[in-house]
Amino acid sequence: MTGELGLQTYLKWIEPRLADLLPEEDEAPSPLAQAMRYSVLSPGKRLRPALAMACAEASGGDPLRALDAGCAVEVVHCFSLIHDDLPAIDNDDLRRGRPTCHKVYGEAVAILAGDALFALAFQILGASNAGLDGVLELARATGFHGVVGGETMDVLAENQEITAEELRTIHQKKTGALFACACAVGAQSVGSPAAGLLREYGQQLGLAFQIVDDILNETSSAEQLGKAAGSDRDRKKATYPALYGLDRSRELASETIDRALACLEPLPGPTGVLKNLAYFALQRSK
Repeated sequence: MTGELGLQTYLKWIEPRLADLLPEEDEAPSPLAQAMRYSVLSPGKRLRPALAMACAEASGGDPLRALDAGCAVEVVHCFSLIHDDLPAIDNDDLRRGRPTCHKVYGEAVAILAGDALFALAFQILGASNAGLDGVLELARATGFHGVVGGETMDVLAENQEITAEELRTIHQKKTGALFACACAVGAQSVGSPAAGLLREYGQQLGLAFQIVDDILNETSSAEQLGKAAGSDRDRKKATYPALYGLDRSRELASETIDRALACLEPLPGPTGVLKNLAYFALQRSK
């Protein structure tokens, strides 16, 4: 079974729950509600909520107890994509095979939709089984020490010479942090003491996914990616292929996945989906 197939275990709950948690399209101000729903409900893998549910199960708990916590992390992820795509940052026209939020609703509404999603995520998480621990986890993962800090470093690194350690830090913050958060809140939702171990699994998995994304940006078409291809090179962004080349980047992704898999060995529950996701991450690079 591939990681993508493993995700199907949880998607039947994730998709309708995300729709329920968002404001209805006709709720005033309706352009804001529509932009929020457009961005969150566009086709996606739902890796973060699936990770939360899989980590709850791997901890020996009920995965449904982690559903809302995982959806909160997905909502933050969608907020970050809206803002990343804006002209002031990545200036992308496509996301998940569709026009980006600012292309459909304008820059002002797109910015506000991202802001509203960020707030909604904490509202969802605060009412979830992850509780205050989950709120603190998401706050750390999204702010200065997480996604926002990583994205800032990424923007500032364009056209600059950076070290391998700086590149790793950027990727760990802008991608690994939310993967780690999803895994930790999954464990917290079922009261598991394995949150630290699963946080490390998520951090390594997220880093591998970002390395592979760098590779795919170099090797795939826009149709395959659902977004612009070759854009990292055009903007002279800091990426693993730019620093290491494609072959070594693939090796580093594989080594990172090995570290992620080692974190799963002591867990009391089934880890099949988590293992499949790790293998899936590597398959994407081929």
